[in-house]
Amino acid sequence: MTTAAPRTPRPKTKTTGPGVLFGVAVKSLEAHLFTVSVTVKQPAKQQRVSLPVWIPGSYLVREFAQHLQHMQASQGGQPVPLRQLNKNTWQAEADTTKPLCFTYEVYAFDASVRTAFLDTTRGFFNATSLCLRVLGQEDAPQAIDIHAANLPTDWQLATGLAPKKVAPSGFGRYLAANYDELADCPVEMGTFWSGSFAARGIPHRFIVGGAGAWFDSERLLADAQRICEAQIDFWHSSKDKAPFKNYLFMLHASGEGYGGLEHRNSTALICQRTDLPQKLPAGEKPPALKATDGYTTLLGLISHEYFHTWNVKRMRPAEFKRYDYDRENHTELLWFFEGFTSYYDDLFLRRTGLINDTTYLHLVMKTVNQVEQTPGQRVQSVAQASFDAWLKYYRIQENSPNATVSYYTKGALLAMCLDLTLRDEGRGTLDDVMRDLWIRGKGGPIRESDVAQALKRVGKRAFSQELGEWVHGTASLPVLNLLEKAGTNVQHDKAPLAQQLGLRVTEGSSIQLKNVLRGGAAESAGMAAGDEWLGVEFAPTKRGGAPEAWRVAKLDEVNLLRGQRNRLTAIVARDKRLLRCELDWPASVQAVKLSPGNATQLARWLA
Repeated sequence: MTTAAPRTPRPKTKTTGPGVLFGVAVKSLEAHLFTVSVTVKQPAKQQRVSLPVWIPGSYLVREFAQHLQHMQASQGGQPVPLRQLNKNTWQAEADTTKPLCFTYEVYAFDASVRTAFLDTTRGFFNATSLCLRVLGQEDAPQAIDIHAANLPTDWQLATGLAPKKVAPSGFGRYLAANYDELADCPVEMGTFWSGSFAARGIPHRFIVGGAGAWFDSERLLADAQRICEAQIDFWHSSKDKAPFKNYLFMLHASGEGYGGLEHRNSTALICQRTDLPQKLPAGEKPPALKATDGYTTLLGLISHEYFHTWNVKRMRPAEFKRYDYDRENHTELLWFFEGFTSYYDDLFLRRTGLINDTTYLHLVMKTVNQVEQTPGQRVQSVAQASFDAWLKYYRIQENSPNATVSYYTKGALLAMCLDLTLRDEGRGTLDDVMRDLWIRGKGGPIRESDVAQALKRVGKRAFSQELGEWVHGTASLPVLNLLEKAGTNVQHDKAPLAQQLGLRVTEGSSIQLKNVLRGGAAESAGMAAGDEWLGVEFAPTKRGGAPEAWRVAKLDEVNLLRGQRNRLTAIVARDKRLLRCELDWPASVQAVKLSPGNATQLARWLA
């Protein structure tokens, strides 16, 4: 790889055009450092600037300012007084007749889609991690110059921002209407594959970094196009245009990792390299996708983040009408915006023919069992879980499954219950409800009352009881009964061993207990999260005989050694002490198994 001559420029930006201008350059790939400048053309006398503490779409205070260093302020090349007011806000004493420039460095080594990353292989950033908000000028047009100096000469750049003066490589100046738009357009830098397609006449670009020569780019483009066209058709009639002029998928394929973050005309995605479709010999067709295939998971992620273009980026909670970047922004509606999106993501894979009925129902089965295996669903409603996302969902710890429920998974089942109820009553579908909300809300902020009114308009009756019980209650959803009515075979089978015991574990040289679930056999035995399950011991079969003891590394070994015995002693290590936990083997615990039943009924739902 050929690199440019090493030098560290100060990212200067011309003071013409927009009143707030950013410059971003690389100080050191090896040290993972960006240098950033912010030029305020007409500053206030006491100009304040602030770095966000969170990024919309990821509901956790992440304290991005912790990575900022060497902050300075100057006018005409001379330093001006600068004072830090709190953890993420600074104030400069300025001459209001001269441009004010802030310069600083940002450490970037978080490979997720939420922050910023920089090394010798690639760079990535969200403006919320690099770009200060100029308080008082957040609604003013913003510009950003992204420099190619100090970078390998074959690196490219991709972003959803509007280009102003950009080189063929993608580096150069971009514009944003305001800070919100700047914050909503991440930037990818490096060497990556790039392809494109049109979906209902709208240009879509797909870039993939980290893939090998075996990657089947044509298949990925074709499948993504089917998803995008189906979703545009879902939200819009032939006379109604999509709310974006172009769209960018930015996918980074890594050894490990998974995730995505939605944006107004782009999405940042991470998958494992093994999730990418692989080229096949000429003439060979790919086998039908299974629920366990990594590529199925990737397509579901693409579908999920693209659906968010409408459902949360534009139609959004009323509490998100204007983001407050300095603190938590609470809402009780994540069950709708994340949960309903989770319902539709895999459903669109079925509607576009990318998966069949069997695979789709296996994905539903996984969601049903996940929710049923979460004791926290009896503790928190999905509305409460939505509000507490900042404290609970994004701060996972050993007791999380006992204390909360995922508004993604239970929200998806809630959406399914509403859809199947509407269909069973013959008054409409959830599709109709979503479009009604989009049209009447003009693609803007909504409240739960708007959802209730849309359900009433489509279903010709009030759904206050269902919303009260399913959204604000903690009882199980009637999903299995509704699935049977929709043509699905519902059966019950013996649950996996971990579920039977009320455990979530990792297995290797021993059994590591990640979670001990409320009300389970393991909890009753006194086992605790963090325990290392080393062995089992059984009472002697003969009077005066020695106990039978075994070393174990997998739950299957425990079950094999147990045989027909219903009681055993689990030997665990905790805080470097060996403890004996008397474990009564539970009666059979059931898991749900779904399969296609009545094809005609299923087609009415899934087609």
